[in-house]
Amino acid sequence: MTGAPLSPRALMSLLANGAKAIDVLETALNIGLLDALEPGPVRLGQLSARLDLRPGRLYKLLDCLESLGFVHRDERTDDINDTEYRAVPGLKDAVVEVVGPDAIERDRDKYPWRQLHGRLADTLRGQFSITENDFAWPPRTAAQIADFERSMAAGLGPIIEVFRTHAPRLWPDRHRLLDVGGGDGTLATYLLADTPGLTVDVYNLPPVQPLVDETRVRSGHGTRLGFVGGDFLTDALPTGYDSMAFVRVLHDWPARVAHRLIENAYQALPPGGRLLICEEFRTSERLAMQFFWSYFLIGVDSCASRLRETTFYIGALRQAGFHNIEVLPGRFELISARRP
Repeated sequence: MTGAPLSPRALMSLLANGAKAIDVLETALNIGLLDALEPGPVRLGQLSARLDLRPGRLYKLLDCLESLGFVHRDERTDDINDTEYRAVPGLKDAVVEVVGPDAIERDRDKYPWRQLHGRLADTLRGQFSITENDFAWPPRTAAQIADFERSMAAGLGPIIEVFRTHAPRLWPDRHRLLDVGGGDGTLATYLLADTPGLTVDVYNLPPVQPLVDETRVRSGHGTRLGFVGGDFLTDALPTGYDSMAFVRVLHDWPARVAHRLIENAYQALPPGGRLLICEEFRTSERLAMQFFWSYFLIGVDSCASRLRETTFYIGALRQAGFHNIEVLPGRFELISARRP
């Protein structure tokens, strides 16, 4: 792995996923991917055509190999087919020598990821997928939505921390925030507790409203925590807010959708309005911690989730017309931009 040494947490994440890592390496060897990478840099579109694999699924497999430090990636455009990869020297020989031929047996019924184990080659060719019963994306039923939003709320710690750290520069001149795709309102409750002059509306699918209502009652913030129902994929974003936030939203969608959402925010904000983006931006550290999801989502075409560098979002913000773009530091960075 290039760059800074991994933190203990990131290293433990890789160790905990050791069986899946072996599955990735065995598959890469058996389908000829390591042979294709051996001569030097090659683009994903060429790899998928040569090996008859689905590009989106191959991208996630290569993410797994990158998180292990075995390939280097050069992503120059929004089109994943243009992404260029090169293997570290001697990768194929090392895999042949170290990785045994026998697949590791797992209970394939208890956890959806175990259905993939030993079947990655079929999955990459589109002959096997994680079923909707195992992973529905986007979530559709009330139960699926509730489970998804609660799972998202459980991982808000680093995001709450970065918002608190930079609160003095975010809110002195901002009073109405629209949290786009803001889950069950958990993040909003922390922002409201820290900033007495702020009101926050969560913009989310209408079935999420009961979850936000529960959060409002539990937090005691009353009318300061509101809800606006809608679908940011099909509807214009609401107006009347001096700031908007996308928190762990944009990475779940293809580049063209992320660009469109940022452009929609520009149209909805008034002059001087601020847009905030907080994601798990792509670094070697976070890629290592993302290994499980990269592996699991190989079999899920409906979810385009991918970690992107901050430079992607900075470019999209500039293209939409935003100015004063800053990357504010933290365990999760926070990108701030202003509409002129």
